[in-house]
Amino acid sequence: MSRERILVGMSGGVDSSVAALLLQQQGFEVVGAYMKNWINEDNVIGECPWMQDIVDARAVADQLGIEFRVVNLMEDYRRLVVDYLLDGYQRGLTPNPDVMCNSRVKFGVFRAYAEAEGFTALATGHYARRVSSSQPSTLSSQLLLEGLDKNKDQSYFLALLSQEQLRFARFPIGHLPKPELRRLAADAKLATAAKKDSQGICFIGEVKMADFLTAYVPEHPGPIVRATDGQILGEHRGLHYYTIGQRRGIRIPSNTDDKAYVVTGKRAADHALLVAFDGPEAPGLWTSECRIHRLSFIGEPISAPRRLECRVRYRDPRVAIEFNPVAGVADPGPNPGSASPATTATIKFSTPQRALACGQIMALYDGEQLLGGGVFV
Repeated sequence: MSRERILVGMSGGVDSSVAALLLQQQGFEVVGAYMKNWINEDNVIGECPWMQDIVDARAVADQLGIEFRVVNLMEDYRRLVVDYLLDGYQRGLTPNPDVMCNSRVKFGVFRAYAEAEGFTALATGHYARRVSSSQPSTLSSQLLLEGLDKNKDQSYFLALLSQEQLRFARFPIGHLPKPELRRLAADAKLATAAKKDSQGICFIGEVKMADFLTAYVPEHPGPIVRATDGQILGEHRGLHYYTIGQRRGIRIPSNTDDKAYVVTGKRAADHALLVAFDGPEAPGLWTSECRIHRLSFIGEPISAPRRLECRVRYRDPRVAIEFNPVAGVADPGPNPGSASPATTATIKFSTPQRALACGQIMALYDGEQLLGGGVFV
């Protein structure tokens, strides 16, 4: 049995607990570590569960008899993820902190910590599978596949990883259905076996995003404008509180029993929130073609038109697309090692997609294989 030394990112949840358990059972030298990213040091938002998460992660490490560490990445996290999030919302974008956490922090500065400490790999509790390529090359020795449990697959959140990051990564639970993982945890009597899955953002737990933004992004009121005729219907507190496709919380009457307003756009010039009655005719709500930039590929960059699939959101199914790269000067994007000869690409969807927003992440697939991703322009 190999004595490869693996650092396991233990979040205090059942998934990463079982990841550590499986690696130990496979004979690896395992050390657990909690990434301390955010502790609500400004004391302006609701409860952040980091203290209990550390207690739970340490309890599992003690049960397994492995070393446990707490790694303070708060300064890096604030700079690489939180500032990105706040800047994006202030500019009217829809950022994805979970994707950036993986590419910049977990497999960025946390991976660098693991390498400096002499570890040969970094494991997490992601539902994804890492497999060796049948035709390995410098840029594609490892492939990244969806998790076997399609209800739990988290490959979307890994869309901006590079090949270098993937080679160092391990995903021990990607082959497991969630019920089987729960059974393994219960059989091993792990402290987290019955712990509920976190539904929150990676660094603020169960706190609502609107509450977080209220604390950190200044309000900038503006008009609520009906996109079809330009009529002003009311006033909003700030564009950062709204997302394309949102129906609830707009706070304007529909004046009809069978129609509701939906957010269709944001106009930076006068801070206008654009709305229309929800439906296929709502201007700007449905998209057949879009552009993405900051392309990042896990393996060989795609430099010619090709039919692929994509996900425009985590829970959305894969949809067929025509991928057409636009040649240009290489853009280092989120991972300098994964730069593409094309900086942008146009995407034609096989079926129109609803509520796409600038700043949103698109993940690119070939069947189950995650190829990379980009950011909506």
